[in-house]
Amino acid sequence: MPRRAPARTPRAHSLPRRSPTQRVGDVAEATALRFLLARGLQLLARNVSSPLGEIDLVLRDGEQWVFVEVRMRRSDRFGGALASVTPSKQRRVRLQAQRVLKSQFGDHAWPACRFDVCAVHGEQVDWVRDAF
Repeated sequence: MPRRAPARTPRAHSLPRRSPTQRVGDVAEATALRFLLARGLQLLARNVSSPLGEIDLVLRDGEQWVFVEVRMRRSDRFGGALASVTPSKQRRVRLQAQRVLKSQFGDHAWPACRFDVCAVHGEQVDWVRDAF
């Protein structure tokens, strides 16, 4: 009688494993989100990604759409969290934002939008509106 392979326990549908750095980033993102929601912004989407890159948070502030880059650094040794949003990163976020707006509104008029950065230091959030 042929032997069967042992039955494998199916894996629960879970999120992919996250590296320690990604988990720290998740906490920073959650901190920034709580901070922004407490100030009246409304969450539209989180972690919107494509081959162009990722936008951490998409919120609405009144009629304005806000695309937020969340950054956290353990030290300011290399310029800190705000300095880490390089011109290259800004370009990728803008391109991704255009993709999001086009998917939502097509060729119709897009809402006003801005690009903010939240630099997270523990539970403290430095919010820079219209950062780029």
